[in-house]
Amino acid sequence: MARRRVVITGLGIVSPVGNTVEEAWGNILAGRSGIGMLTRFECSTFHSRIAGEVKNFDLGSYLSPKEARRMDRFIHFGMAAGIQAVRDAGLEEEQADAERIGICIGSGIGGLGSIEDGIRANPSIINDSPIMTARRVTPFFVPSLIINMISGNLSIRYGFKGPNLAMVSACTTGTHSIGEAGRIIEYGDADVMVAGGAEAGITPTCVGGFCAARALSTRNDDPATASRPWDRERDGFVMGEGAGVIVLEEYEHAKARGARIYAELIGYGMSGDAHHITAPDADGPRRCMLVALKNAGVNPDEVQYVNAHGTSTPLGDKNETDAIKLAFGEAAYKLVVNSTKSMTGHLLGGAGGIESLFTVLAIHHQLSPPTINIFNQDPECDLDYCANTAREMKIDIALNNNFGFGGTNGTLVFKRLT
Repeated sequence: MARRRVVITGLGIVSPVGNTVEEAWGNILAGRSGIGMLTRFECSTFHSRIAGEVKNFDLGSYLSPKEARRMDRFIHFGMAAGIQAVRDAGLEEEQADAERIGICIGSGIGGLGSIEDGIRANPSIINDSPIMTARRVTPFFVPSLIINMISGNLSIRYGFKGPNLAMVSACTTGTHSIGEAGRIIEYGDADVMVAGGAEAGITPTCVGGFCAARALSTRNDDPATASRPWDRERDGFVMGEGAGVIVLEEYEHAKARGARIYAELIGYGMSGDAHHITAPDADGPRRCMLVALKNAGVNPDEVQYVNAHGTSTPLGDKNETDAIKLAFGEAAYKLVVNSTKSMTGHLLGGAGGIESLFTVLAIHHQLSPPTINIFNQDPECDLDYCANTAREMKIDIALNNNFGFGGTNGTLVFKRLT
C-alpha cells in the first residue's frame, strides 16, 4: 500500500515566549528569552530558582471556569494549544467526517500539580491515618490528571471520533505523538490528526527532583542567560512549561478543502539507546536520525536545518553534536543547527510539540531562529548553531530532534511543499 502524504495545516502554542503562534514566533526570531525567576511556588531553598513560566495566559478564552476546575494545568495548556490549532486549520465548524479526525496529544509527566494538591488537601493519605476518607477526595481527581485527558476533552469539545490516544515517552513525547499521528494518516486510519505535547512541570516535586539530580542551571542571578546550549559555560537546563500542537492532514484532503499548508511531514524515526536511564549515548540519536532520513527518502546532504534537542546540559549538548556528525558526516558542517530551548527552557513532554511547530515555521518563513546565549562556544561543539541572531536561509528539508530519559529518541523530517 502506498503511503499517503501528510501535511501541516494548523498550529497552536502556549509557551514562555508567547501564547499565540504570532507572539511566540516573533519573540523567538528576536531572540527574546522567556526565562525568569520562578514565581509559581516558594523556592528559596532550591538550588535552581529560575524557570520558563507561561505568563499572561487567558484561560477563560478557551475554557469555562467549571471546565477549568476539573483539569490540571497541563490540560489547560494542551486544550488551549489544541483549540488554537483546530481554529488555525479551519476545522472548528461541525465536521461531516468527524470519524476521520483524531487526536494524539501526550505529556511526559501529566498532572503532578494536581497530585501534589490532592495530597496537601488529604495529608492522611500519606500518613496511614485511620481517619482517611474518600469523601475528602474530589471525584474529578483522576480525570483531572491522567495524561490522555487532553485528547479526551478536545475530542469531546469538537466531536472528533477518530483515533483518540496519548503518548508518554519523557522528553520525546511531543515528537513521538506527531510521528505516530502522521503514520495513522499515512496508513489510512484517519484523514486529520491533532497532535503534540503539553507539560506543567513547574511544581515543587518536579523541580525539586531535577534539582536533586543536579540537572538544572543554577545561574539564578541572570535567568535570561541561564539556558545556553553549546556554550562552554552551560551548567544545566531550565524548566519550562506550556504546549505545542499541530494539525496533520492527508494532502488531498487538505487540498480539497482549500486549507493553508505550512509544510509536509515526510519522515519519522525512533530508536532506543539501551545505555542508561538518564545519561545519553550518541549511537541512539545517530540511528534515530538515519532511520528518519531513510523513512523520508532523503540523503543527509539534502538537509539544511536541524531544530536540535539542545537542552544546555554539559553532556547532552556534546552528545547530540557528536550524533549529528556521525549521522551526517561532512554534511554536518553545512547544517544550521539551533536550540529554541535557549529561549523557552525545556518543556519536557511539551518540547517536541513547540519545537516541531518552530521547525515548521522555519520552513514556512525560510528563517532559522537563533540559539541565544552563545557567548563562548564550546570547541567540542563545533557546528553552526545560528548563534544569537536569526538568519534568512533556504530551508527545503529540516529535522526536529528530541530525546528522553530511558534512552528514547525521536526525529521528524519536514519538507517545504513545492
